[in-house]
Amino acid sequence: MRGLLEASLSFPTVLFSFLLLVVVGYWLFVVLGAVDTGILDGDACLDSGSAGGFGGALGAVGLGGVPVTVVLSLLIAVAWFVSLVGTVLIDSLADSSPLMIALALVVLVAAVIIAWGVTSAIVMGLRRLLPAERQRRGADFVGQTCVVRTGRVDSAFGQAEISGGDGSSSLIEVRTIGEERLSAGSTALIFDYDSESGVYRVTPFDSALDPGSSA
Repeated sequence: MRGLLEASLSFPTVLFSFLLLVVVGYWLFVVLGAVDTGILDGDACLDSGSAGGFGGALGAVGLGGVPVTVVLSLLIAVAWFVSLVGTVLIDSLADSSPLMIALALVVLVAAVIIAWGVTSAIVMGLRRLLPAERQRRGADFVGQTCVVRTGRVDSAFGQAEISGGDGSSSLIEVRTIGEERLSAGSTALIFDYDSESGVYRVTPFDSALDPGSSA
């Protein structure tokens, strides 16, 4: 256990160790409903090269089509593991400091390349598994209802799940207007789509007001 800790805090693994701690902390907050998975992109699922920032950069290297946070998490986790294995091997093979530094740099480059390759393969598989309903964009969901999946939805934060007619579902970014606030499990009506921010505007929905429902 001590050897593993030392390797985790040695160069180049230490670079990814701190990032991995951030990733673990982020997903803990996601589970608790404190943040959403689309924090780094404007929609729940980015098309390759269709967005700026992280989304555009990842799409340009073939890692688009799934949430940015998922891609970054995979990249960091794989790079950390590869660099950890490389660091352990270096400690067992190299004696001189110059040689260890040179090998550490090689491990760093190899970790990044292998992480990209593994993540690219996983992302490709995820894109194929994503139902076609998840590729819907723009105003396609306006007028439909959705179910809140984060701890809250307000004017600055929230995600909701919307079900398609074929049984598939999509996770979308939603926001309320004014002081309206929704809690997890609430049903909301999508009444608008903001193309600039990539989020849907929602309001509380009362099934009794649905003209299609039977009294």
